[in-house]
Amino acid sequence: MACAALAQQELPDLGSSVPQAEARGKSYAIPAAEIVGFDVLLNRFDRQVYGKEYSVSTRTVRRNLHGPWVVDNDPFKVNQFLHPYQGSMYHGFARSAGLGFWESLGYTFVGSALWEIAGENTPPARNDQIASGIAGSFLGEALFRMASLVLEKGYGSSLWREVSAAAISPPTGFNRLAFGERFSAILESRNPAYYSRVQVGSSFTTHQQAGNSTESESNELLVDYSMDYGLPGKPGYHYDRPFDYFTFQITASSANAVESLSTRGLLFGTDYEVGKNYRGIWGLYGSYDYIAPQIFRVSSTALSLGTTGQLTLSDSIVAQGTILAGVGYAGVGTLHGTQKTDYHYGVAPQALLALRLIFGDRASLDLTARDFFISNVAGAGTGGHDNIARADLSLTVRVLREHAIAVKYLWSRREATYPNLNDLGQTQGTLGLYYVYLGDKRFGAVDWR
Repeated sequence: MACAALAQQELPDLGSSVPQAEARGKSYAIPAAEIVGFDVLLNRFDRQVYGKEYSVSTRTVRRNLHGPWVVDNDPFKVNQFLHPYQGSMYHGFARSAGLGFWESLGYTFVGSALWEIAGENTPPARNDQIASGIAGSFLGEALFRMASLVLEKGYGSSLWREVSAAAISPPTGFNRLAFGERFSAILESRNPAYYSRVQVGSSFTTHQQAGNSTESESNELLVDYSMDYGLPGKPGYHYDRPFDYFTFQITASSANAVESLSTRGLLFGTDYEVGKNYRGIWGLYGSYDYIAPQIFRVSSTALSLGTTGQLTLSDSIVAQGTILAGVGYAGVGTLHGTQKTDYHYGVAPQALLALRLIFGDRASLDLTARDFFISNVAGAGTGGHDNIARADLSLTVRVLREHAIAVKYLWSRREATYPNLNDLGQTQGTLGLYYVYLGDKRFGAVDWR
């Protein structure tokens, strides 16, 4: 439902008929109380479900306040997926109460620290603080922006838009329901150029080197949603606020629930142009990535320098692309491994290249390549290092109106070196066929002429 609400074609501009968030007051007290209340309720739930690890007391709080921060070895999905989503809840409470991005990031960081100190009786973990307190804001801002876009420009009844926005960003829906007119104003999008699509299909494994992973499925059913928001080149649109440009992508899989979740957004930067045919933006990007191709998984929170742009090659061919290089903090490990100690956290230099060739309103060719090097600096676990490479190549052809088909090849590789374990190599390639619902017949090409 939420994906369908975001994948509409040529959404109307409601303009000044929609109350804007910048015109309302804001509350510092309400999101602070909501974050504390959320942590208390989450602690009570976890204590009932998972047991004594969440039995906190004044003694455990005092110990955590005065003790050292560690790198914990909780289940990977808890640390690198659920913790960022938990942080996105903190960020959403603050954003939907009228606070700006940086104020909300502060609330998210403090909310995460509160959980580490008083939500669990284990020592506070710095890897969790990064995942919840920083990645949580990167994820939370993308969710808040998409929910606001549905409220501002979405089709359907007001109830449909409210329910869809709440599904995307639950804190936004909660504040709008609980406080009515006080938080009813909608963040002004300033009419960005954006491109969204939903893909449903299946893939099969073309080749696999599983390493010490013991379980995998040769066939998968997949549902993918992605959005590019604030594409460069639209006249009158500027990049004054964090995440005025961002991308978001999530893939659900029958094999392992969440196959990937990624977002990256421009934190500081500006637009520029070269000649008549190129428009771009450049600056500092923040990113969160969670990638789990059945046999291994990697997750990273990073800052990168880079650029995103569009080059008009001819009347019918357009190239869009992003180049990023930066450094983050990442975790990596084997899925269903035979060795429980096969995990690793550390500082992670990384790079990304994303390219889309658009052929009029008929087709697009997309290539995304990523590389992560997870070092042993500020790390924990095996003490070794990992190199992760991932490439995604897809051809999408529009068949009728917003309906298209796509063929996608996905390749993932991990090379790991550990001082006390055997070196490890893992590789997987898959080929998939998808039905695609397009949000734009022009595949996101921006026309500034």
